[in-house]
Amino acid sequence: MLHSMLTTLAAADPMAHVVNQPAKMNADGYWIWSGNQGVLVLSGLIIILVGLFVAAKMKTGTKAQGADAYVTRSRFAHLIEVFIVYLREEVIRPLLHDRTEKFTPILLTFFFFILVNNLLGLTPIRDALHAVGVHTDWIGGTATQNIWVTGTLAVLSAILFNIAAIIRLGPVDFVKHMMGGLPWYMLPIALLLLLIEAAGQFLIKPFALALRLFANMTAGHVLIATVLSFAGGALSGSIHGGESWGTNGAITIVSVLAATALMFLELFVALLQAFVFMFLTTIFISLMDHHDEHGHEHEHGHAKGHEHAHA
Repeated sequence: MLHSMLTTLAAADPMAHVVNQPAKMNADGYWIWSGNQGVLVLSGLIIILVGLFVAAKMKTGTKAQGADAYVTRSRFAHLIEVFIVYLREEVIRPLLHDRTEKFTPILLTFFFFILVNNLLGLTPIRDALHAVGVHTDWIGGTATQNIWVTGTLAVLSAILFNIAAIIRLGPVDFVKHMMGGLPWYMLPIALLLLLIEAAGQFLIKPFALALRLFANMTAGHVLIATVLSFAGGALSGSIHGGESWGTNGAITIVSVLAATALMFLELFVALLQAFVFMFLTTIFISLMDHHDEHGHEHEHGHAKGHEHAHA
């Protein structure tokens, strides 16, 4: 078992610990199942089961319980509640206003789905199974490192914020919005703006969402695998190659400490990237809105302020 773990750590290609691997292929060589698919299924089960648990603990109790009926009955559920309330009240509501309740469920789904997959990517599931002698590729790798997965998430986000814009503005005003509201005698410029805005709305924004998540998950995970490979190579050289324990021991200690520090950084990045994806999707929804509505809200707020001042 020790030899297997050392071999895994000292693998020549750190990418092998991160990228997707085929588990089953048909006669033509097409992938039927891969490690990332196993991770995606696992993440879905985790979200469903944990969601049901948290919902049960957050559920309002009976009137007989008094004030305790409104208290979340689990520390973990309370932690998730803090995330939900913060994202809804401090991130989504200031941007979407009256549409907050409508879009909060799907936006939180993006956040928690990406977060769980980012964290599962930091868990060496496939390597751990190989180390104990279970050689399988049915589950493993980092799903959010797969450009097909991040691309699919980005396409779903694009469908969401474009349909939301069309419903909010109507098809005609949706096009006018992308033309900058220019008058008819500036039609050539308006058409150019329409082309640029359409490219941004349907191509550039989804591409940026997909690439940002893919690149961040790839870079950090590969870096940790590379640093750990130094430790594995040094230990393997001392045990099997008869090399000096002094130098190799120092390399191992430094590598493990560096990997530990990087792991904490990656935990933060995993949370941050889930937040960024959800936050940018929220912004893209809010950008395609009636500007005059916000103007009226702003004026209404000033009016209320003046009324309080006079009072």
